[in-house]
Amino acid sequence: MNYLSVENVTKSFGEKPIFENLSFGINKDQKIAFIAKNGTGKTSLLNIIAGKESLDSGRVVKRKGINIVYLAQKEDLNPKLTIEETIFQSDNPILKIVEQYEHALLNMEDADAYQTAFDLMEQHQAWDFETNYKQILSKLKFDDLDLVIGTLSGGQKKRLTLAISLINKPDLLILDEPTNHLDLEMIEWLESYFKKEKITLFMVTHDRYFLERVCNEIMELDQGKIYKYKGNYSYYLEKRDERLEVEKTTLGKTKQLFKKELAWMRKQPKARTTKSKSRIDDFHEIKAKASQRRNDHVMQLEINMERLGSKVVELHNISKSFDDLKILDNFEYVFKRGERIGIIGKNGTGKSTFLNMLTRELEVDSGKVVVGDTVKIGYYRQSGIVVKPGQKVIEVIKEFGEYIPLKKGQKLSASNLLERFMFDRKKQYDFVEKLSGGELKRLFLCTVLIQNPNFLILDEPTNDLDIMTLNVLENFLLDYPGNLIVVSHDRYFMDKIVDHLFVFRGDGVVEDFPGNYSDYRAYEDSSSLKSAQKNIVKTVEVIIEEKPKENGLSHNERKELNREFGRLEAEIERLNKKKKDLESKFANDEIDADKIVSSSEELQQFISDLETKEERWLEVSMLLE
Repeated sequence: MNYLSVENVTKSFGEKPIFENLSFGINKDQKIAFIAKNGTGKTSLLNIIAGKESLDSGRVVKRKGINIVYLAQKEDLNPKLTIEETIFQSDNPILKIVEQYEHALLNMEDADAYQTAFDLMEQHQAWDFETNYKQILSKLKFDDLDLVIGTLSGGQKKRLTLAISLINKPDLLILDEPTNHLDLEMIEWLESYFKKEKITLFMVTHDRYFLERVCNEIMELDQGKIYKYKGNYSYYLEKRDERLEVEKTTLGKTKQLFKKELAWMRKQPKARTTKSKSRIDDFHEIKAKASQRRNDHVMQLEINMERLGSKVVELHNISKSFDDLKILDNFEYVFKRGERIGIIGKNGTGKSTFLNMLTRELEVDSGKVVVGDTVKIGYYRQSGIVVKPGQKVIEVIKEFGEYIPLKKGQKLSASNLLERFMFDRKKQYDFVEKLSGGELKRLFLCTVLIQNPNFLILDEPTNDLDIMTLNVLENFLLDYPGNLIVVSHDRYFMDKIVDHLFVFRGDGVVEDFPGNYSDYRAYEDSSSLKSAQKNIVKTVEVIIEEKPKENGLSHNERKELNREFGRLEAEIERLNKKKKDLESKFANDEIDADKIVSSSEELQQFISDLETKEERWLEVSMLLE
């Protein structure tokens, strides 16, 4: 079933075309990632599809009656409302019923209002919706719904907009960089949510693991053309390489033909026949194809930076707190030359604060930060740089440096560095105010790298960068010989770049993990599994008796578990009956007004006991298999 069609859409800014005559469709249950370089109009295309931006020509056709929700990079929230008021602003009718029920719970003395709300929840089967909505808020760390929007951070506002988008269960969800401002735990939850939910997605994201695990189709805009790949990110990489190889071969043949036709053109007299004119037209077409250049770079740099001495950076018993929030507690670490450290942890555990203490921009409460005499720190911050009005791209970078020295007396000029980060010569003389958000991030990266630091700190460098730029940055960093510290939620990037991790657990606890992010997840998953297995074993009465075992259980163990299994089935049946009887009394208005509160609490207790018994029933049944 087709939800939406983009037909010959063209968009320009001034005289510059962003994209021309784009056409594609979005069908039910597709999970599509849209990939393109920064500055090629990804966000503009999303805005056009969502009806937030006009187009020059073409049209967007939407199926009648479908609910489309757009999660833009910039949130549009009323700063005066609370989180709860913002959520319930939605037109979703089920959400209105849940809101009515939530208010009725706060005013239990009004028995009629409570009964009406309860009946509506039953009638519209809204209980699952309520459970789902509360789970979404919990996973995205919204526990206090009375907070006013104006007091939230930018990251919290982005997460709230995401939560509202998910709560409203749209038919088609359009997402622009949904993983920005989410910590790793939230990203992994969102992955699993999208995998299990029957929801149609069209998204722009640079998170390659997210692409790998969520999307079933990749759509690439490359040099003005749309290419579709029915598969995940790995499939896309494989098929894209095949396509580029074919293009390379075709281009080689075209160049040979061009040389041949050029020789023929030079021999032709001024008077042309109809046949020769046709060949001349063909020649110009061949010439255009032969002149094509791809702007992809494979970097192999031998950077000649100032050599680090024996002392790099030393942290001696450093502690830092903000009121009751403990960031570090007597943390010690001595950095060795050439270390590549990734920093991970939930939002609010102090990762950026740690970097600011490391660079001595923020004082520690106690302890000492010692930086070696030969250390030259380069610090890429999330906030970016302040650019003077009227500056051109090349002028901005030259304020920070003219070149990076390479081995054997060679140099990488500021202009060449910009080219490697996909600012062609023409783009280098554009005014900075013309750049997209992603292009500004690229420029900021270049201003940090041109200073040739030997201790490089990158705080969320992958935010707003396209996948092509990420590949370039990764190649640069793989060649980088100095010390490297990276804070990032991009797991693919971390796996490729760092050797070990600082894991910020919160409450001042920082663990040094020897491996990359995938190693860490495998370790954590293994630890969780072992912990779960231990908990299951603890609940079983261990009867030590050396007898022949069936499926790993002794005869007495199996006998005891069978007995427990029977007891659980009986208790579940009894609790279910009591729950249904009480729900029936609520539905038939058979409960006295003065007993509604106690009866409601009793019902919740039945539900809680049922969940506990059913979980244990499942554990026992698995042990008996």
